[in-house]
Amino acid sequence: MDDLGVVAEKWGIQAGYHDVFGHWHAVNPQTASLLIATLSGGGGHSQAEADVAASDINRSPIRAFQGDGRRVWGIATQLYSLRSRTNWGHGDFGDLARLVALAAAQGASAVGLNPLHALFPDRADQASPYAPNSRLFLNVLYIDVAAIPEFPGIEAAGLADDIAAARDAELIDYPKVARAKLAGLRAAYDGFRAKANTGRRADFEAYRNEQGDAIKRFGCFEVLRMKHAPVPWPQWPTPWKRPDSATLERFRAEHSEECEFQEFMQWVASRQLQACKDQSHSLGMSIGLYTDLAVGIDPNGADAWSRQDAILAGFSIGAPPDEFNPAGQDWGLAPFNPRTFAANDFEPLRMLMRALMSHAGAVRMDHVLGLNRMFLIPHGSPAVDGAYVHYPLEATLRVIAEESNRARCIVIGEDLGTVPDGFRDKLARWGLWTYRVMMFEREHDGRFRAPETYPSEALATFNTHDLSTFRGWLTGDDLRTKHAMGIDPGETEEARAHSRETLRWILAERAPSYAPDDFAGVAAVLAQTPSRLVTVGLDDILGVAEQINIPGTVDQHPNWRRKLPVDVEDLASHDALQRVAQALAQNGRG
Repeated sequence: MDDLGVVAEKWGIQAGYHDVFGHWHAVNPQTASLLIATLSGGGGHSQAEADVAASDINRSPIRAFQGDGRRVWGIATQLYSLRSRTNWGHGDFGDLARLVALAAAQGASAVGLNPLHALFPDRADQASPYAPNSRLFLNVLYIDVAAIPEFPGIEAAGLADDIAAARDAELIDYPKVARAKLAGLRAAYDGFRAKANTGRRADFEAYRNEQGDAIKRFGCFEVLRMKHAPVPWPQWPTPWKRPDSATLERFRAEHSEECEFQEFMQWVASRQLQACKDQSHSLGMSIGLYTDLAVGIDPNGADAWSRQDAILAGFSIGAPPDEFNPAGQDWGLAPFNPRTFAANDFEPLRMLMRALMSHAGAVRMDHVLGLNRMFLIPHGSPAVDGAYVHYPLEATLRVIAEESNRARCIVIGEDLGTVPDGFRDKLARWGLWTYRVMMFEREHDGRFRAPETYPSEALATFNTHDLSTFRGWLTGDDLRTKHAMGIDPGETEEARAHSRETLRWILAERAPSYAPDDFAGVAAVLAQTPSRLVTVGLDDILGVAEQINIPGTVDQHPNWRRKLPVDVEDLASHDALQRVAQALAQNGRG
């Protein structure tokens, strides 16, 4: 090993990696040098020092909360995609309440959701729930504005035409939705301010106290972001690029109404989401809301600005080449700094877990492999020039398990991709469930694995938001769409035809009463697994062909903009949903 390799190893930088095809990629020397300079210059401990500290962790691990032991199922959806006769062109917490009631009535124990993190409501090009402004706070576009007591009404607020246009749009029109929602929220806030001595004001102040300095910083950031738009915060003038507490206190005092409006919106969002959680439990759902945690944050967002000490600047999270993304992936997200985020007993991670788990009975950690090592790509470099950097896995798992038990919240690790030897065993020892996707659960000859081969401490599902829907997979719509955009789908028409044949085989064996193109048959197969939780997507139940998100695309595909074809109010009588629920119940889910 040369001198650069020795120093890189000291800072937890791997010498290279094998991609999913088995090809070895030696670390790019320039990438290694950049990482060494960043890690060694940011304070904290080297990898060698971190390993010594990790050796003090107990190898009798605390197990994360496990639930009640039953084998249950849930409905999964992208919340923004819900269509209803009352929302404002974008799914909201009122729709979620209706979906919770519907799911409970069908026998489901969970409703699975995309990340609900705060985004940039004024930025139509920032619609991905996996590229958040902040993971500590919520996306205000999910607020059911009409349900706020102080909202004067759609007609009184002069929003009827705007809301109708947004609701009737074929795709989600984020600029229209944001304009209407923010105007409605401002009207509600004005009404709230006019009634200062009420119980709701007391609850608002209680929320602000609960959130402490974090909500103040978030509110200030949003006001500063609007004032400096479109300039991102790394280019803001001093002192706003990195203000101290006293400077921010003065800023908030000078802009108290604007900052309080941001805090008001977060309070309303939090209380509406909490009401959905409470409703799920009152209806007997053992898990209730199952939410998703994005793997990183937007480098120009509030979290990156607020915790610059805990963020690794100049690099983004991604993934090496795989069969569906031969060029690798750059997700454009800022990672935690592995050398500094362990400070104060992993305080940034604890805050994140508490924010996420406060509204959920189960959480899915996107790309949980990042707890062990993260594929980091220097800004401006292609994804293949990224390098793996080690993170303090055992110490992080301890924190997650502790917070899981405190909140009585199940933790599911999305462990897809190139999984290091022994990694899943470590997660299992700490009580994190694995994530099994039927599309990937195949034998070497392409056959779908028998249901009994799935693990019990797992979530089993057919696909993910980054994969084809069931209908699109059956018809080959996903292959044609990618070819039309000049994207290698990673699969030939012949391979897909063989896959469809293997699906027919397992359905004939395990769900013979269902037609090969009936998603209820797939649900029946998943229901037969020992896995503690099975989720079925509304897109698949309703036969949607279009993919939710095609990785690597921006304008070529309407990612994160599709609406479901059926109103929430009409789902209860939908034949496909009833067939899926019956298939799950008849195969031991309840």
